[in-house]
Amino acid sequence: MDNNLTLNISGLLSNVRQTKPLVHHLTNYVTVNDCANVTLAIGASPIMADDIEEAAEITAISSALVLNIGTLNKRTIESMLAAGEKANEMSIPVVLDPVGAGASNFRNQTVRMMLERLQFSVIRGNMSEIRYIAGLQATTKGVDASEADLENSLQSGIDIASGLAAQYNCTVAITGETDIVSDGKTVICIENGHPMLGSITGTGCMCTSLIASFCGSTGDYRMAAVAGLLCTGIAGEHAYENAGQKGNGSYRTALIDEISKISAQTIHKGAKVYEA
Repeated sequence: MDNNLTLNISGLLSNVRQTKPLVHHLTNYVTVNDCANVTLAIGASPIMADDIEEAAEITAISSALVLNIGTLNKRTIESMLAAGEKANEMSIPVVLDPVGAGASNFRNQTVRMMLERLQFSVIRGNMSEIRYIAGLQATTKGVDASEADLENSLQSGIDIASGLAAQYNCTVAITGETDIVSDGKTVICIENGHPMLGSITGTGCMCTSLIASFCGSTGDYRMAAVAGLLCTGIAGEHAYENAGQKGNGSYRTALIDEISKISAQTIHKGAKVYEA
């Protein structure tokens, strides 16, 4: 555990709860309610406005923007681009969640177009999604990382995250057994979490919402990504302790409960985070 990192993250958590940033989500309809609830649980405020008539206007009054392609359709692509361009114009942080990138030509073309037209503050994905964006061979399993891609070494993940972050001038976060965050210059690893996080839908999307919540209250997007990942991991561990034996539904509810209870003390006591 790095005490300086945990102190920094605790300060970011306090700042989120004091400033209550408005986080605009153009996200997928499978997980939208959970994303709204975890945004509230961490202390921020969610709004979901995906119609082209208001997407950019709502972005203009927000502190951060999430673009999540989980349930992609032609109507929302236009809204995502309009919202992203407005955010770039106003220097509002944009977080990309490239759900299922590599799984279909439609998703692949959309992700490439977004990367060409928009500047992202953070790109968060699983190993398969990030490998695809980096132009490497990837074998996605629907919207989940494939076992083959997960078998890559930690050093390989660090190299991919660092290279992609430098290429797109942003922070890249790869979620997995060990989470990796890089801004192209430095790397931070997080070893918190529990396997049961993979047994309920939407934990990646929820993590992205937490990252955006932190981005909305700080200009340090690298540490915002670390904070979002760490809070998800610690909450996942505590949720299993309190409700994991009851089953998936109870675990999902407990996860949101634990995010709402995250504190500086919880972070300092439970964080497994270090600079690589």
